[in-house]
Amino acid sequence: MNSLGFDVRKLETPCYVVDESLLEKNLKCLKSVSQRTGCKILLAQKAFSMYSTYPLIGKYLNGTTASGLYEARLGREEMSGGEVHIFSPAYRPDQFDEILSICDHIVFNSFSQWLRFRDKVNTALEKGRKITCGIRVNPLYSEIETEIYNPCAAGSRLGVKPEDFREDLLEGISGLHLHTMCEQNSDVLERTIPHLEKHFGKYLYGMDWLNLGGGHHITRDDYDIERLVRVIDYLQSKYSVQIYLEPGEAVALNAGWLITEVLEVNGENVIIDASAACHMPDVLEMPYRPNIIGAGKPSERAYAYTLGAASCLAGDVIGKYSFDEPLKAGDRLILCDMAIYTMCKNNTFNGIGLPSIYQKRLDGKVELIRSFGYEDFKQRLAGF
Repeated sequence: MNSLGFDVRKLETPCYVVDESLLEKNLKCLKSVSQRTGCKILLAQKAFSMYSTYPLIGKYLNGTTASGLYEARLGREEMSGGEVHIFSPAYRPDQFDEILSICDHIVFNSFSQWLRFRDKVNTALEKGRKITCGIRVNPLYSEIETEIYNPCAAGSRLGVKPEDFREDLLEGISGLHLHTMCEQNSDVLERTIPHLEKHFGKYLYGMDWLNLGGGHHITRDDYDIERLVRVIDYLQSKYSVQIYLEPGEAVALNAGWLITEVLEVNGENVIIDASAACHMPDVLEMPYRPNIIGAGKPSERAYAYTLGAASCLAGDVIGKYSFDEPLKAGDRLILCDMAIYTMCKNNTFNGIGLPSIYQKRLDGKVELIRSFGYEDFKQRLAGF
């Protein structure tokens, strides 16, 4: 047995394990922010959509937010009683009627999108659907260094810029939405607000709500919650708006692991049965080097290795690590913080199988939620 509280050798690899007790710790932190400020907090499903945990999440959060129809359906079906919000850069006309039947808040990326679907929204309202609509705005300010994650980068397709804002089309719009952060602390949010106010503050006085998006690392140990509370209180007091936050990572931060087995040791190269490209794409996209329990930096310990996948992609490498003892085939490695942006981004490139999914319950029991095989790979390509 190890510090995780279960025997990793009894699990089929590769696999994810999500710990309900660690998840609940994050949820309690988020709930405290909501209780102190009156803001509403939603789960951003793009980061974590393991719906077997939704009954637990629903006890603490106000609902879910979606990037498209399928996530919206998942939130409506699996988080009973929660609000369902949606934002997409553009909505498919053939899906919008269903979106109207599912969602409570619909955020449009442009006024042209709002004009395209406004009549459908009004028809739904006349039939008794309770829907509020919003516009995503771009305050022209972000401190995100990784360009792929920067929604305010030059030429961004996300959000209405100040010069394109249409005050004459605000009838039917009851909220504004912005998303300018990624894995950041509340000081970044505080520095963003003056830019929001400069460009869009005069419109906030006529709004019912303001959604501050995601990227708030609220459950990180060094996060300044008191500053966040002050920012929320300031906005709600000045503009009389309901504040929404929609963190993804913060909900399941450090609440899960990816367990993998060593298949081959060839000098300094170690091949494992997990893949960065297939099972943790953010390792390559972000990029970053995930922590491994019992491992150190490349030159920190006696035995140094480069960990790579059993795929044909030369760059399918997790990173360089060192260990106190030499690795051998059959060893199990535990990669940390693997609940977020993993399961929801998995693929079967190279015919590599999808990891099994386990859930460690509050009583300590580890339950297999789902396993995958050849048919899951095959049916994603074609057939029935």
